[in-house]
Amino acid sequence: MATTMAAAAGHMRGLLRVPPGLRCGFCRARSAAACPPAGQVRQAFLRFFQEQHGHRLVPSAPVRPRGDPGLLFVNAGMNQFKPIFLGTAHPRSELAQYQRVVNSQKCVRAGGKHNDLDDVGRDVYHHTFFEMLGNWSFGDYFKEEACGMAWELLTQIYEIPKDHLYITYFGGDASLGLSPDEESRDIWLSLGVPPSHVLPFPLRENFWEMGETGPCGPCTEIHYDHVGGGRHAAGLVNQDSPDVVEIWNLVFMQYSRETDGSLRPLPQHHVDTGMGLERLVTVLQSKRSNYDTDLFTPILDAIHKGCGGPGYQGLVGEADVGSVNMAYRVVADHVRTLSVCIADGVYPGMSGAELVLRRILRRAVRFCFEVLHAPPGFLASLVPAVVEVLGDAYPELRKNTDQIMNIINDNEAAFLSSLLRGRRIIDRTLQQMGPSKLFPAEVAWSLYGNLGFPLDLIGLMIEEKGIQLDWAALDQLAQEDQKARTQQAEQLEGSGVRLDVHSLAQLQRDGVPATDDSPKYAYTLGQDGRYAFSPCQATVLMLYKDQSLQKVVGAGQHCGVLLDRTSFYAEQGGQAHDRGYLVRLGQQDVLFPVESVQLSGGYVIHEVTAPETLQAGDQVLLFVDEAQRLACMVNHTATHLLSFALRRVLGDQTEQRGSHMTAEQLRFDFSTQAPVTTQQLQEVEGVIQEVVDQNEIVYMAEVPLALASGIQGLRTMDEVYPDPVRMVSVGVPIESALMPNSQAAMQTSVELCCGTHLLQTGAVQDLTITSERQLVKGISRIIAVTGEQAKQAREVGQSLAKEVDSLSARVKQGSSSLPEVQSLSKEVGHLTEVSSTAMPQWQRRELQAILKALQRAANTAIRKLEIRQVRTQQQDLWQLCSLLKTTRLFSTEWILMKVVNQFCDKSPGASVLLLSPQASGEVLCACQVSKSALPTFSAADWALAVCTHMGGNAGGSGIVAKGTGNTKDLQGALTAALEFARSRL
Repeated sequence: MATTMAAAAGHMRGLLRVPPGLRCGFCRARSAAACPPAGQVRQAFLRFFQEQHGHRLVPSAPVRPRGDPGLLFVNAGMNQFKPIFLGTAHPRSELAQYQRVVNSQKCVRAGGKHNDLDDVGRDVYHHTFFEMLGNWSFGDYFKEEACGMAWELLTQIYEIPKDHLYITYFGGDASLGLSPDEESRDIWLSLGVPPSHVLPFPLRENFWEMGETGPCGPCTEIHYDHVGGGRHAAGLVNQDSPDVVEIWNLVFMQYSRETDGSLRPLPQHHVDTGMGLERLVTVLQSKRSNYDTDLFTPILDAIHKGCGGPGYQGLVGEADVGSVNMAYRVVADHVRTLSVCIADGVYPGMSGAELVLRRILRRAVRFCFEVLHAPPGFLASLVPAVVEVLGDAYPELRKNTDQIMNIINDNEAAFLSSLLRGRRIIDRTLQQMGPSKLFPAEVAWSLYGNLGFPLDLIGLMIEEKGIQLDWAALDQLAQEDQKARTQQAEQLEGSGVRLDVHSLAQLQRDGVPATDDSPKYAYTLGQDGRYAFSPCQATVLMLYKDQSLQKVVGAGQHCGVLLDRTSFYAEQGGQAHDRGYLVRLGQQDVLFPVESVQLSGGYVIHEVTAPETLQAGDQVLLFVDEAQRLACMVNHTATHLLSFALRRVLGDQTEQRGSHMTAEQLRFDFSTQAPVTTQQLQEVEGVIQEVVDQNEIVYMAEVPLALASGIQGLRTMDEVYPDPVRMVSVGVPIESALMPNSQAAMQTSVELCCGTHLLQTGAVQDLTITSERQLVKGISRIIAVTGEQAKQAREVGQSLAKEVDSLSARVKQGSSSLPEVQSLSKEVGHLTEVSSTAMPQWQRRELQAILKALQRAANTAIRKLEIRQVRTQQQDLWQLCSLLKTTRLFSTEWILMKVVNQFCDKSPGASVLLLSPQASGEVLCACQVSKSALPTFSAADWALAVCTHMGGNAGGSGIVAKGTGNTKDLQGALTAALEFARSRL
């Protein structure tokens, strides 16, 4: 072994420094003691590229995508580098400096295009969460180096036998005019791979695309034969064989898929490789299942210890009696996904990624309860096992262990409650279905979407009743839902003009400098309290139309205008873009209205519809809509104050999760360990008002990113910042905040921010939080307004408070008149609706609590008066009714049902049905059936038969039911009721 290692080391281009004994751990010895731990496998990959081949080690991005609303989760290692591939990375950002990069990326594939959720547990290799080991080249090395590094790592560092490896390459596509990737084939052959192990495959297997448009290219894959032994397994490659699996994909991005479907060569070639850690560890630990590696065995052991019963045996299909082994795999996989996502700030919720995570949690809970018979809280108890496995690689798991467990427990309890509600809805629907044997798809989809009720569980429950799910209709609803989500994602991405990768490359080749947008910060505050925005003159450098750079556009044409400098703010950092217009120098009477402003790769693009011909070289004057800009500045500075105030009131663990500022309002999402109370909302507004009243100076300056990142208490987001970065500090000079051991950022608002801000806080005037609600457990959203809007919101709240006080006095005074009390109840309902208008959220909560109590008091008074009326009218009815009668005395279903109840109480064993025609033409129906008549005679069936006869509907239980209809033939309805009763009794 020592000789082999020495020879391998001599072949390498440099000495790989790995922990002592690690190389020996990668030998193919079958003994368990020789199996390298997953942590060492991961670390060896990173060190190989970092130390041996000069790659920069980049941390894993969170699983919530950065600035990519069309993506639910990060599902590949390349996601965080997408701006590089598209050419849109800011030239001063760290991202734009990357050439060779290596990392281990946390990935989730559940929901969206890549969805492994339904397959997890059925086999031994699908996962919703996995780690993607990857190395990248951005315009640096290409095919020869990438293939050589991969072969070196696998065969010399990991010491995988070469005869177990098979290589695939792109075999070409005549319809696209693409030749076979013979370059990749020849590289592998030159590395010593036998021709019989180098196999061509078509577009579907060996051509990778980012999406319907964008960077793409051929890929070469490395497959591993678990059996080996000198056999020829080429026929099993890409055949879904569990014996021959893909372990590494090397993508060579050299084309761009255009909107018309054509392919254009990229200006720069990139390499994007991805190797699943789970599959690699399976190979190196001589296992046949990912679940048998040390990435899963500690979690599987914890499952067995926690629920007892048979241990995990790795069985699948029919051999897995009772699906116990499937349950082990589902729970182990899903608790990993839940832990990683929650640690990264994605919590189970009602839409997007949060909804997918909720489904994952509920699927895991079902298997815990129904198959493993685990106690409540069991799923959360597995989190420490996950942290033990992954915590060293991803420290955020250790930091947030308690929060992860709490959120899982809370959502588990909510699911169990939803199951009870869902079962009641299903039972009621079955009673109302009539002769149909297909369960209504709309009801099933509502249960699935709103309550998280699994469709397969609905199917099992109704199958017992001889009913089936309407799968065709459900598929249609699913398609419509997906279409709506896609449209929503496209809207979130925005419709503004953005430069394509080819145009960006052309600008860079032609030496066109990035837009100087520093004039957007050129404004002053006068002694009169007014802001003055400096004028800006610029030169048209280029025009962008139909995905190409042009020198001239004609009148009426929609285009993007690229200037050498601009005072317009491009949409970024949560702040809306500026509005305004351009005019040509010397031609002040022709306006070019600016519809949107976008930033691509350092170039600011002004979207206009040209009223006249515009061409490169034209001199233009820029006029920003000052009122809109100032309103955005007010709301952006107010957002910083809100973030500071929330931390001051709720604690330092409060973290920003997102924000958006327009001229009209601001939105702020943040993490919180408990719901925000009414008192805390008032305190937050108080903290902000104190800073506003002090009219603090807002300091702004550009500082080196490394220096800024060292500030204690600095507020940052998961974003890629330019270097140098702009810092915004309220009340404390930047120099003071940057001093060593400075506590300034702990006492005020200090943030990294590219937005435009006020120069003093007084212009905020006032801030009113008009809405605060939990998006999901642990994440809240605040909507707030400032200035005059805040003042108006407070006036609305004060006015409503006076009305509530007046109404409260009248309700407490009471009345013996039923119509008068009913009128008071309607007033309460009206004020409850009015309370949803813009006003302070803390005041809304207080008033809604009072109105809720008033509504209860009014309802109690109404019931008492109605009961008194029932007793008065009942004596008259005894003379008119025996078993079935009609009466006009009752104005509500409740009163009618109360009379039916009293009839049955006075005549034990009797079954009673009453009809009450109303002035509107509607007929109320209520009935009660004696328990002795069940199950052949059901109140729900009786009421449904009668109301159906009257063209209406009814529902209820076997004992009591009620409904409505509309008919003038009351005698016919009574006859139908008698006939139905006789047929069942």
